[in-house]
Amino acid sequence: MTEQSELFDKKVECPICKKEFSTKKVKTSRLRLLKRDEDFLNHYSAENPIKYSIFVCPNCGYAASENKFNDIKKDQIGIIIDNISSRWNKRDFGGIRDLDEAIESYKLALLAGTLLKAKKLEQGNICLSLGWLYRLKEEKNEEVRFLKLARDQFIEAYNTESLSGTNMDDSKLSYLIGELSRRLSEKEEALSWFNTCLNLASTRMNPALNDMAREQWRLVKEM
Repeated sequence: MTEQSELFDKKVECPICKKEFSTKKVKTSRLRLLKRDEDFLNHYSAENPIKYSIFVCPNCGYAASENKFNDIKKDQIGIIIDNISSRWNKRDFGGIRDLDEAIESYKLALLAGTLLKAKKLEQGNICLSLGWLYRLKEEKNEEVRFLKLARDQFIEAYNTESLSGTNMDDSKLSYLIGELSRRLSEKEEALSWFNTCLNLASTRMNPALNDMAREQWRLVKEM
């Protein structure tokens, strides 16, 4: 059960309706990492910050990840108002979120990103987080569905988008595509992407990632 002491309130102004609202964040001082899955999902002893990474305006329904919430252009505001706010039944995501509420927040962000034609990498990250949340909820079919959506978005991002200024580079993204393909039981696709990762000079300069890619490549060969 989540304790209030693990969280703090953050005040946010919505760039769509200009109303201020409060949303919760996890105190970094309370984080205790237990393990990390091979596709980078972190497991913690207490509350997982992933549940609070999406800001949702209770007044107009606009939702986005914290680092993208204010990255909206003036000519995009009407798109949100017409397609989301006009149909929005006011709901508050500012309290302690269970997994279902966290999942709903990400789906709202995915919808907004689709309407605003967000980059494939951004949409892939949202789909990946949805897959992780369904893993925590132990709903395998939905986990697999969103991992596949994430993998496909990441492939498009790798082939068509610049990764400059993001939390990804070619090595990490090719590894992640390989790992998601492995989890989807797509052996040849996984091997191809792990080979791509291992052949990059930037991977050889990252010993931890290089070792992970080699180990996951070995696991795929044994499938």
